[in-house]
Amino acid sequence: MRYDSGVRYDEEESKPRKGMMIMNNVSGVLSDADKTAVMAALDTAQEKLPFLVDLTPEQRHALPKTGDKRQSFVEAALRLVVENPDVVPPAFDVEEFKRDVALYQALAPVAQKLAQLNELVQDTLLAVGADEYVASLLVYQSAKLAGKGAGLDGALDAMGQRFAKKAGVAAAAKTAAK
Repeated sequence: MRYDSGVRYDEEESKPRKGMMIMNNVSGVLSDADKTAVMAALDTAQEKLPFLVDLTPEQRHALPKTGDKRQSFVEAALRLVVENPDVVPPAFDVEEFKRDVALYQALAPVAQKLAQLNELVQDTLLAVGADEYVASLLVYQSAKLAGKGAGLDGALDAMGQRFAKKAGVAAAAKTAAK
């Protein structure tokens, strides 16, 4: 059996073999208990980070950014001010500066781990979403091949609405272009 798009079959055979899936990027189960445990762990992590802030896009854009190169500059400034506290104005809060540097150093690996986890979750959602959508297209195409009047009309019409919008927009665009 050959596929030309993953949802249509060539002329040799019009129906897939029983149990056959076109795409299977992910095969897994997240039980309700595991989902609840993960959500509780995430809630606990958020509770352990009560100092987190929620910046607006404008605030994010306006703030100076740090990274590996700038962090070494920050650490050098901290060493300098700790060894020479008289070089800064009296209003400069050295202890707050120390806390900020310590918080950044402690939070950076947490952020990295969360970013890695988020990337894995997003990639898995993308892959399993592709799996479910391709399987849905196969179901829809197979049901269409089974024919109208097989008690599938209502379901096919409802599923076909997803494609009708695109076809309606394309037809309207053609009409407008004339």
